[in-house]
Amino acid sequence: MSTTTVVHLLRHGEVYNPQQVLYGRLPGYHLSDRGRAMAELAAKWLADRDTVTAVYSSPLERAQETAQPVADAAGVTPRLDERLIEAENSFEGESVTVAEMLVNPRMWGRVYNPLRPSWGEPYVHIRDRMVDMIKAVRRETWGGVAVCVSHQLPIWTVRRAAEGRPLWHRPDRRQCSLASVTTLTFEDQRLLSVGYSEPAAQLYT
Repeated sequence: MSTTTVVHLLRHGEVYNPQQVLYGRLPGYHLSDRGRAMAELAAKWLADRDTVTAVYSSPLERAQETAQPVADAAGVTPRLDERLIEAENSFEGESVTVAEMLVNPRMWGRVYNPLRPSWGEPYVHIRDRMVDMIKAVRRETWGGVAVCVSHQLPIWTVRRAAEGRPLWHRPDRRQCSLASVTTLTFEDQRLLSVGYSEPAAQLYT
């Protein structure tokens, strides 16, 4: 008889960031009031859908604050794991848009190779650590349902890998909204399906 294991990849909720800084891995960035509401909606959606047996989180504050309502609803203690952390980015701490990166010659030395990408952690490295994490979670929660709270780029990168698509992509075309859930369903060792849901869509603007 085959065994089904489900791994939900939950993106954190909205962050309080009035200066519009690319915060990356910087400490001190917490969920906004709306972000906390998003986390609650995601927790309810997950609780209504599945019996969550384990919760894992990136160590960054916004991820931990998103994971806590999920863990509370499931009656488990969230576990932190560095493999779920945000991708490295050389623009961290700056207030800059994608358009500015492309038109400002001072930035061209960092954006010359979108396939790697040259401005941050290589996509293959993000993929490898996320795949390693998912494999570990699957072993630890065999036959159960796990939730891993992470960030947009790591989730989107591993989803593209799961779907057999190239890792490079246009950042403005990622399907990974705030507090969204990307679901990987495994039958024994085989990936059976990839799903996507937006439990907090009612709070998007």
